[in-house]
Amino acid sequence: MAEQHVGRTIVVEPAGEYAEIDTSVERALTAALLGADDGTRHGAVAAAEAAPERYAPPVLYALSAALVHLGRPDDAAFRFFCGQVRARFDANRCTDRSAGSAVAVLNERFGPAVTAHAFADPVALRRTVLRAVAWDRTAPHLYDHRWIALHGMGAFTGAPGDVALPPHEWDAAAARTRVTYLAELRAVLRSLPG
Repeated sequence: MAEQHVGRTIVVEPAGEYAEIDTSVERALTAALLGADDGTRHGAVAAAEAAPERYAPPVLYALSAALVHLGRPDDAAFRFFCGQVRARFDANRCTDRSAGSAVAVLNERFGPAVTAHAFADPVALRRTVLRAVAWDRTAPHLYDHRWIALHGMGAFTGAPGDVALPPHEWDAAAARTRVTYLAELRAVLRSLPG
């Protein structure tokens, strides 16, 4: 990790469990999805779409941006909401509450291009979000959910202890995340004109 400080970069090496978190595959795929070369982007989209359950939520957000670029806004919205619900779950099972700010950063970075299209049709928006939540419920989480811990203060301070809730609490945390997510969708839909 690097931090900018008065014109110089200070490298902070994660310690303990944080040092075990490897996001190199996700970083490389994200770079390819967001790259300027359409050939590379097409290959990255194919890889991400072939096994989305293998990638941490930032990849799904980047996939949504690539799909917007490729003129596939409906697919982009679906992948954006898949990434969003998974990122929220990862934030909810992370013991470092400050790490949850990563979700807002991802939403801010990737949301505008997707939500402009998605919110234009509330019926389609509801259907897409329900489909994303259903996908999240049934698709395995085959990535390192601890990615989000690298975005919290514990990664810089070397906070001791586990970076995630114990696995026996995950199903309940996932269910709470989905219920809250869908409640927020209902509130948004009620606020839309028409």
